[in-house]
Amino acid sequence: MLFSKLNRRVLVTAVGASVLLAGCGGVKTTSTGGEGDYPTGNIQMSVGASPGGSTDLITRAIAQGVGKELGVSVPVVNKPGANGALNAKELQSAKPDGYKIAVQNASLFTITPLAVSANEVVKLDDFDLLGGISQDDYVLIAPVGSGYKTIADLKKAGKNIKYGTTGVGTGAQLASALTFKQAGIPATDVPFDGGAPALTALLGSQVDVATIQVGDGIEQVKAKKVVPLAVFSAERIKFLPDVPTAKEQGYDVVVSQYRFLTAPKGTPDDVKTKLADAAKKTYATDTYKKFNDAHCLTPIEVSPDEVRKILDGYATKYKGQLDQLGISLAAKK
Repeated sequence: MLFSKLNRRVLVTAVGASVLLAGCGGVKTTSTGGEGDYPTGNIQMSVGASPGGSTDLITRAIAQGVGKELGVSVPVVNKPGANGALNAKELQSAKPDGYKIAVQNASLFTITPLAVSANEVVKLDDFDLLGGISQDDYVLIAPVGSGYKTIADLKKAGKNIKYGTTGVGTGAQLASALTFKQAGIPATDVPFDGGAPALTALLGSQVDVATIQVGDGIEQVKAKKVVPLAVFSAERIKFLPDVPTAKEQGYDVVVSQYRFLTAPKGTPDDVKTKLADAAKKTYATDTYKKFNDAHCLTPIEVSPDEVRKILDGYATKYKGQLDQLGISLAAKK
């Protein structure tokens, strides 16, 4: 049963991928344009994460909608690694003709730079922004049998807390580190490669608590396998309305994952407009709105300028908090 629930997203993705590949002949995953008005060939969407996670599922939902709007196939190719940095680097060097685009995570540009060396940093200015997509929030969870129900309970435990996260340089790591430092709770970071393995580790008693995205843990919350201790949003979220925020519990920790659509730098304006319009029409469909609700996503479908403003604000705040509290997110050697 546990295996089934944890892998439901992967199975859904596999089905979606099969349908998508069938639509483009089941063979080609990339295409370049021919003669005529854009687009004249397939548009590849690459995703810097493994199949089944939030970024992957969002990418596939958008790919289906954009393909329908533009009348071409939009195959999705997974290129996981380094919190999306490997995929970003490849997109950065792609031809700026509109035939390769990607959904990217805010954490790669606002949090990962605080955890890696300068030569590993991926810069937002190296891409053209097409617009904002959505946000999903993080939740701190514990096993039902632990007795933990709030952050205060962790403090009362009087022991070092092992906490799982979705990886180094992620929002899950940042939210956890800020919370435990502000609360004065001795704690050790145990990073995993995504929400599913972090949740598995928690249920297997490898860690005491874990911070993952709400969409990755909501089924286990509903099944009463885990207890949500706090969400890291600015206000309570509709998907877990009874769970208090970290701010309500006295801690200045507001961290979420935000995603936006990008293209290689120098993509022609008319091409960017067509892509952005196709994405907006996708977001307006009932199908996509239901997708958001099913995966606990909050739409933030704003302009490229607004995306940049949001990310600049995140980056400034996060760096200031880490500097003030003397926290390092760098991987322990």
